[in-house]
Amino acid sequence: MLVVDYDLAWPRLFEELKASIWDAVAGIAVAVEHVGSTSVPGLAAKPVIDIDVVVAECDVPSGIEQLKGLGYEHRGDLGIPLREAFRRPAGTVPHNLYLCPSNSPALANHVALRDYLRANVEAARAYGELKMRLAVECAGDIDAYVEGKTGFIVSVLRQVGLAEASLSDIEVMNRKRRGRAR
Repeated sequence: MLVVDYDLAWPRLFEELKASIWDAVAGIAVAVEHVGSTSVPGLAAKPVIDIDVVVAECDVPSGIEQLKGLGYEHRGDLGIPLREAFRRPAGTVPHNLYLCPSNSPALANHVALRDYLRANVEAARAYGELKMRLAVECAGDIDAYVEGKTGFIVSVLRQVGLAEASLSDIEVMNRKRRGRAR
C-alpha cells in the first residue's frame, strides 16, 4: 500500500472528476464532496481521490443508474449502511466514488473528519504520520491499515460531537473488515 506526501494536484483532479460526475447527477445531487485524506491540504494519503455524491434518500436508485451510465460499476453498500460504493471506470484517475443520501452517517463522518483536519494542522500532521507508519507496518494489508487508523478517526469524531452509537458502529465496521472477502 502506498501512502505519499500531499500532492498539490489532488484538488484539481477532484474538480475534473466532479465536473464529469456533476453533469450526470445535477438534477438530483445536493453536492459532490471531496472527502478523505486527499481533501486535506498537507495531509499524506493514498493517491486515490475519495468522492461522496450527496442526494436525497429517495433519489439513491436514480443516482445509482445515472452513475452506472457514466461507466461506474455499482458494488452495493459494502457493509456500510446508507452509502453505495462504485468501482471507477477503466482508464480514469484513481478514485473511490460513493453515493450517499444526505442523512448518511458515513457522509457525516467523512465531512466531519475532513473539516476537523482542515482546521487543525497539528492533528492532520499526526494523522499523516500514523498513515505513513501503518502503510509500512501493514505492508499491503488494507484491512489492518483501516483498523489501525480507526482509533484516531474515532477520537476526532468524538471531539466534534458525533454520537457514541455512531462511533461504536465505526469501530465495529472497521474491525469487521478483517478477514472479509474482497
